[in-house]
Amino acid sequence: MSTLTALHDLLQSTRTDATPVCRDGDTVTGFATFRTRVLSLVDTLRAQPSTRYALCVDDAYDFACALFALFAAGKVPVIPANATPGYLADLSNAFDAVLTDASLHALVSEAPVVNSMQTATIDPAAPLTLYTSGSSGTPKPIHKTLAQFNAEVQTLETQWGAAVSDATVLASVPHHHIYGLLFRVMWPLAAGRAFDRSVCIGPMQLQDRIVQCDGNAVLVSTPAQLSRWPALAGFATLAPVPRVIFSSGGPLALDTAREYATAFGAAPVEIYGSTETGGIAWRQQSESEAWQPVAGIEVRRDEDGALNVRSPHLDHAGWHRTDDAITFDDDGRFRLRGRLDRVIKLEGKRVSLPELEARLALHPYVAQAAVVPLAGATRERIGALVALTDAGSAALRSEGRVALAKILRRHLTAWFDVVVLPRHWRFRSALPFDVRGKLPAAAVAAAFDARSEGVEVLAEARTGDDVHYDLRVPPELAHFAGHFPGLPILPGVVQVDWAIRLAADHVADARAIASVDRLKFMAPVPPGAMLSLKLSHDAARRRVQFTYRLGERECASGVIVYQERA
Repeated sequence: MSTLTALHDLLQSTRTDATPVCRDGDTVTGFATFRTRVLSLVDTLRAQPSTRYALCVDDAYDFACALFALFAAGKVPVIPANATPGYLADLSNAFDAVLTDASLHALVSEAPVVNSMQTATIDPAAPLTLYTSGSSGTPKPIHKTLAQFNAEVQTLETQWGAAVSDATVLASVPHHHIYGLLFRVMWPLAAGRAFDRSVCIGPMQLQDRIVQCDGNAVLVSTPAQLSRWPALAGFATLAPVPRVIFSSGGPLALDTAREYATAFGAAPVEIYGSTETGGIAWRQQSESEAWQPVAGIEVRRDEDGALNVRSPHLDHAGWHRTDDAITFDDDGRFRLRGRLDRVIKLEGKRVSLPELEARLALHPYVAQAAVVPLAGATRERIGALVALTDAGSAALRSEGRVALAKILRRHLTAWFDVVVLPRHWRFRSALPFDVRGKLPAAAVAAAFDARSEGVEVLAEARTGDDVHYDLRVPPELAHFAGHFPGLPILPGVVQVDWAIRLAADHVADARAIASVDRLKFMAPVPPGAMLSLKLSHDAARRRVQFTYRLGERECASGVIVYQERA
């Protein structure tokens, strides 16, 4: 366990100049260099008229320098969840200026040289604002103080400091939300550990980083990322493994946890919490599927099942009610039972969407499920987006999409009245989690609309190197106009475009087209057609074969040949 420096005392710390701060390949930046860079920015920022700065810096080291320079300059950092123009436009009243990688470098180049003995004070109650999506999808500000982060850093070090030791912190998550900010930036800085400047996007990159760290590393990741890695090259041969693998942003599937436990001897350490509350509890599914509070956190359950938290990470000493429902085990650990605020009424009957999802997930065909209310012509309906297990994918191929939906509806009738069951179904190989491991409601709802290129994806299943799709061709598709008058048929170029775009969802290099070979069109595709599409990937030859069928009849086929990665 390291000796912590309070975050507000960081720039006055007496730690040695060589204490590691950031690793960039084989180069390690020490504390003296970090402090000098921060202090060089402080006077420049103090002279600026703006008070609130949207911190949109992607480089982890530059972000850390800018963050502590803003604190020391008496400014207010505002950390948006992302820096897309539309998102920042929605938050335009929340900040006075924006700091990007480019504008920060410009400030650094103009900053004065500072004395190596110079220090700066930071108010322990310095404010910081983060943004979350909120339950409605509207950006929601969460106002916190540096003291709250300091308390959470202390909690993390108490709970896991000994296990982490002097390891370098590697990450596959950004630092623009509380999990990445705490685990990737603030905790390492307070503890005198190095954090990696780059992001690991897969096992091969992780292996390279571990070697550069002399085998001494921990990993900060999310369930969405960890669930994909076992199928990627380099996972099975990863060695040495990280001392600890942290996961947050949602529950890790039990099957995935078991894969890591089998491969590496222990499941990832999962952190449960929120931007408002900070970390609440943790679990390691190789030991238990239930959650236990982290050090210093108290939990209780309201009569309606709501989890209440009392924590030094909050801005008050009282109890904080969450919208998560829980039940306690006999040993004092708890299990999550869904969100209390996702209850709707259909046909006069109340239905809990989290309960629908949980019951669906009990079926052996279902790996994960997300349900969402959909507006209908006369009344609201429920749509179910289902990620299938291998058995579910096999059932989809053998029984068909409609039959599979009926099987799952019958499964749900054990708990729900038929009028509240999902009427619309979409099947996928995975749910659309974002880079932070979150499952946006908008992304779930989008699965029930046509894609931007016009096709509706009703079902998707993977079998080895093959991907099977059930597609619907919307009758109102613009491509039918004039092709041909009185006898509309889907243009062949559109079919090829759809095949390329869908292939690129699974094979990123498929976007770099070298040629489309052996192209054949055997039958016309009318408006409203229900097509099946099979994509077969041959990685060694860099090609994806596609075949469209309309019923039993093959209507188009070809081979997408993509370029070798430069």
